[in-house]
Amino acid sequence: MPQQNVTITTPDGACPAAVFTPADSTGPWPAVIFFMDAIAIRPLLWEMGQRLADAGYLVLLPDLFYRDGPYAPKSPMAIFTDPAARETLMKSVASLTPARKVADTGAFLAWLDANPDVKGDKYGATGYCMGGNWSLTAAGAYPDKFAAAASYHGGGLATEAPDSPHLALKHTQARIYVAGAIEDEHFTDAQKATLEAALTDANIPHVVETYDAKHGFTMADLPVYDEAAAERHWTSLLALFHETLT
Repeated sequence: MPQQNVTITTPDGACPAAVFTPADSTGPWPAVIFFMDAIAIRPLLWEMGQRLADAGYLVLLPDLFYRDGPYAPKSPMAIFTDPAARETLMKSVASLTPARKVADTGAFLAWLDANPDVKGDKYGATGYCMGGNWSLTAAGAYPDKFAAAASYHGGGLATEAPDSPHLALKHTQARIYVAGAIEDEHFTDAQKATLEAALTDANIPHVVETYDAKHGFTMADLPVYDEAAAERHWTSLLALFHETLT
């Protein structure tokens, strides 16, 4: 597996990251930032990163919890069954403020800009759960750096907060794709309507839809995994990047 481990310097420290490249081609390649879900870096995300890379991309998967220092691998099942484990997880999630997301994304972009294996100067982004929020936040904060940004079962995408992602997207040059889940308290019908209206008013090419699935449907190591919805996610994601990244 053509995976490389790197460290990216951010304003707050050193962020470990994995880099995936296609197994059967030589670079340079268009680049994508893969924003992890809240259960953090684990073998499943490495598998997903390589699957995306094998479609023709250099994929950067940063450990967004690097500020926590070294931590034990998080058990996907424990998050659903152990209240203490879930509480610890949510503290890590809450520590990632919009300002930190923007600062970290700037460091990731600088790393891509300096990498000779990267083709072009506009990138793709995809994110899951909390990473879906991060993906749209990044596209809004760096409007000229992303050609496409996707969010899958992301939460808090269109809230009343002054730094809600949907407010920052009005100047983005990225095409936006958002897939929520029918059973997802983190992306309600009201949020969907607000996000859709904001993107439409700003004339941003976009698709906002909901899958007949539960929050977390893309993750094969979670009890809410839905194979049909997950494969639909891959179809939509690869089409988005095929149409926008060169």
